[in-house]
Amino acid sequence: MNYTEGSLPLKMIRTFSKDFQGDRAARIASNASVKAGFLEAAADYAALQKQAHTFSVSLKQGAITNQKSSGRCWLFSALNTLRYEMMHRYDLENFELSQNYLFFYDKLERSNYFLENILKLLNEPLEGRLMHFLLRDPVGDGGQWDMFANLVRKYGVVPKEVYPDGANSVKSAPFNRYLAMYLRECAASLRAEGRRGSSMEALRAKKEEMIKEVYRILCIALGEPPASFDFTMTDREGKVYKDFALTGRTFYERYIPVNIDDYVSLINAPTKDKPFGKTYTVKYLGNVAEGKPVTYLNLPMDKIREAAVAQLLDGHPVWFGSDCMEFALRDEAVFDRASTNVEQMLGIAYRFSKGDRLDYGESAMDHAMTFMGVNLDEKGRPNRWRIENSWGKDSGPNGGYYTASDEWFGEFVYQVVVNRQYLDAETVRMLKQEKIALEPWDPMGTLA
Repeated sequence: MNYTEGSLPLKMIRTFSKDFQGDRAARIASNASVKAGFLEAAADYAALQKQAHTFSVSLKQGAITNQKSSGRCWLFSALNTLRYEMMHRYDLENFELSQNYLFFYDKLERSNYFLENILKLLNEPLEGRLMHFLLRDPVGDGGQWDMFANLVRKYGVVPKEVYPDGANSVKSAPFNRYLAMYLRECAASLRAEGRRGSSMEALRAKKEEMIKEVYRILCIALGEPPASFDFTMTDREGKVYKDFALTGRTFYERYIPVNIDDYVSLINAPTKDKPFGKTYTVKYLGNVAEGKPVTYLNLPMDKIREAAVAQLLDGHPVWFGSDCMEFALRDEAVFDRASTNVEQMLGIAYRFSKGDRLDYGESAMDHAMTFMGVNLDEKGRPNRWRIENSWGKDSGPNGGYYTASDEWFGEFVYQVVVNRQYLDAETVRMLKQEKIALEPWDPMGTLA
């Protein structure tokens, strides 16, 4: 066989094999990895001992939640922050808010948001990058804190017992597939009508009929949310609370002691195109058409640590977004690069900085969780973090809670949401700047 320049000759592969066979450490690593699994073989148990699940600050939460086979982590973690405040206000043993309720309205609003963007971009080339991006995943499960806030402002929240999960919320992929199929056909129809010269008024009337069908589809898949409901709860001392004819908004206003507008999103994106101290938004990222746009303030990690620790010390949980796939030992419930010592097992070194990982598509936010504690060393600095996950109580040995090293926090946490009262005056002023709009495919536009 003749080989061209740049090809992979069989002779070269035989040399690779000879070198591997002569590498004792590589053969031992291969035996362990093939038998036990890649990450299991990479676990460094001396490092794991440093990630004990004990913390100097640890908030008491209700029973662990479980998103199951869905991408609703952003809703679970955000609602976990709200239920914590309600439980402590009313001295409740446990309480859970309905994730399905906001899931329903997010799908409805996001369908409308998608079709509105189609109407705004009727003349955009179908083969262009923007249309390809918008059509790729018109109504996925993932989301952002500001999208959550928009839903709460408009629809409020309800107890889980009022609108529990169903089969299509806990295993959402099949349902998502066919809703997305319908929306893409709607997009094609609106673009065709636009090419035939239909007025925007006529197109919006057509879009309204499409959204009516989306509502019907959602009711079939998820059940129709309650327009109103009665509510009863009992605190630890046996005091009974009763209320009647509540809506999601009145329930939120009466029972959730959180002003959603007090919370801001801080990001850490150390890339050349995103200077620290600037505010950013992302084009075409959102759900509620009339809602507030996604807004981030990019800060150095030390400033983000400081705000997160201050909020935890004051007794309040912290929503955050991270890359949960990097250096994660799920069976041990640990996020830590030293404990997941892939580099030692493979005999290589990963040298990318956090900015390099963002720029080259190696890493981005893919999961939202809640900080429920932190361990501070003798100088008051954090060295590990306690995480409430939403993968159920059987995920790991700590009843569904995870431990993250502070090194992992610095490298793989990209977004933290805090009450603005934990920011200094200079940082609060930065939030008032005009927002720089990032392209839709920017890594900071990924959804948890």
